[in-house]
Amino acid sequence: MQANGAGQDPGSELSCRSSAQNGEGSSAGGAHANGLVSVTNNGNSVTDNNGLSDQAEESNNANDVNSTVKKKKRLSQSEEDVIRLIGQHLHDLGLNQTVDMLMQESGCRLEHPSATKFRNHVMEGEWDKAESDLNELKALMHSPSAIVRMKFLLLQQKYLEYLEDGKVLEALQVLRAELTPLQYNTERIHVLSGYLMCSNAEDLKAKAEWEGKGSPSRTKLLDKLQTYLPPSVMLPPRRLQNLLRQAVELQRERCLYHNTKMDSGMDSVSLLLDHACSRKQFPCYTQQVLTEHCNEVWFCKFSTDGTKLATGSKDTTVIVWQVDPESHQLKLLKTLEGHAYGVSYLAWSPDDVYLIACGPDDCSELWLWNVQTGELRTKMSQSHEDSLTSVAWNPDGKRFVTGGQRGQFYQCDLDGNLLDSWEGVRVQCLWCLGDGRTVLASDTHQRIRAYNFEDLTDRNIVQEDHPVMSFTVSKNGRLALLNVATQGVHLWDLQDRVLVRKYQGVTQGFYTIHSCFGGHNEDFIASGSEDHKVYIWHRRSELPVAELSGHTRTVNCVSWNPVVPGLLASASDDGTVRIWGPAPFQDVQDTDGPNVLFCKWHKQQANRESCVTSSSLAWIL
Repeated sequence: MQANGAGQDPGSELSCRSSAQNGEGSSAGGAHANGLVSVTNNGNSVTDNNGLSDQAEESNNANDVNSTVKKKKRLSQSEEDVIRLIGQHLHDLGLNQTVDMLMQESGCRLEHPSATKFRNHVMEGEWDKAESDLNELKALMHSPSAIVRMKFLLLQQKYLEYLEDGKVLEALQVLRAELTPLQYNTERIHVLSGYLMCSNAEDLKAKAEWEGKGSPSRTKLLDKLQTYLPPSVMLPPRRLQNLLRQAVELQRERCLYHNTKMDSGMDSVSLLLDHACSRKQFPCYTQQVLTEHCNEVWFCKFSTDGTKLATGSKDTTVIVWQVDPESHQLKLLKTLEGHAYGVSYLAWSPDDVYLIACGPDDCSELWLWNVQTGELRTKMSQSHEDSLTSVAWNPDGKRFVTGGQRGQFYQCDLDGNLLDSWEGVRVQCLWCLGDGRTVLASDTHQRIRAYNFEDLTDRNIVQEDHPVMSFTVSKNGRLALLNVATQGVHLWDLQDRVLVRKYQGVTQGFYTIHSCFGGHNEDFIASGSEDHKVYIWHRRSELPVAELSGHTRTVNCVSWNPVVPGLLASASDDGTVRIWGPAPFQDVQDTDGPNVLFCKWHKQQANRESCVTSSSLAWIL
């Protein structure tokens, strides 16, 4: 972020000067010493010849000694910038007399006199004078060629205002004699010429998507024009507010536990305290322990709308759980039975109507369930020698791809009919991209390749040095999260085909563990581990922000609720599914840090447990 006004010559007339010089060069017609239009009283200006209001002058006279002492202090460039930023903000609030006093006492000027004249002429619609002002501003600009673009914007406003006033001949003259000779943005000139056919002012506003003649449209015009002027000449509009908003956003981005939607407005935050979210509002605490499975739980997955959770187990059942919209407690909704080999993978259809269940390596069958009715729609098996261990839905919800480690890779419809196949691909995990054509598949060659069933092409996307046990892709299709044997969790950029980050802490051998993206805007990553823990990282940092203890055997899979950022599920070989959420307290002030949000959870929570914090949290993003 470039400091405003930085880089100007020390001797330039744009730098701060004494109070005696503040009035020099200001335009007539009620301009302040700070270069902005003064407040009027009954239509008469209240500024004197020195550019100061009467009240400001009396105040300065009363404090002449103190003011003189302060003006002797030489301000640094950053101090000048701050004064100008404050002055601009005060002016936007209508506190012009206060701005006069600030500029008089500091010896600074808010903007160049030529910029002040230009601003006043634009806001008053005096286009010829504004165009003349551009000649003065040209010498102060880093890019003199920008004058042409600024002149084009001025003339465009002038042309539209003539049309709104019904002055068609004058507008035509501007188009032919002023805009066209600029030889700039010819395509836009053709569009402008079409507005001559508008029947009335409302028709013009609608077609031009223009607010019409007056202060709002001229203010927007001035905002565009200011982008071509150096900040030392005229500050960008609302500069202080923009800087404050950037500071708030940066603090939120660097907050370890920020897991809520960012409000772009400034009214919802306090500028008096640094932003800090507490660990107590993060999904680090066991809310429920689901014990209905009677054997190892291999997989869990929340539905797309976040209202259900499906869990698959070695006990040959799939259990569908309903998420209470208020308490976020889960209760058993349906049990789907008959998976003789056990259930090691589950995939919800995009509309959450169907659920596909796959088995372990020796399973040649695939089950497609209608979750709403609890009925089995399709039981698919191409060959008894197949191994259907992975599945992924096409975004259209009418097709899916499935395969396994024995070299078969199929695309099928909802009835299990074979549409396409790819031979010789030993699939570990599958994912369909949003384009509806490309399928990503990790294979036994320690890579992820992209397969296109339309043009029958394939290409390498990711190459690892160790087996890729599983992977998942972010919602935008840009990032892939891999669980790599003996290496842990790796983040890849699929577009640039580069390894972005290796996350530390997790224990990953040769078991298949499924990690996930999660939290608001998918800012976090979670994974199970062979050391019985759940690990959570902020996406931009390799060190975990939390290690969740509670399971007593390997954690095979984690799933973050896509709608409720504070809800996380984990499935383990200990036969349980744990639901993690914020600390179960009500309206209790958190003492971990300032500006902390509050979480409300119901009083009675089953199996409340604390989790072990990471010993490596003394790091800063």
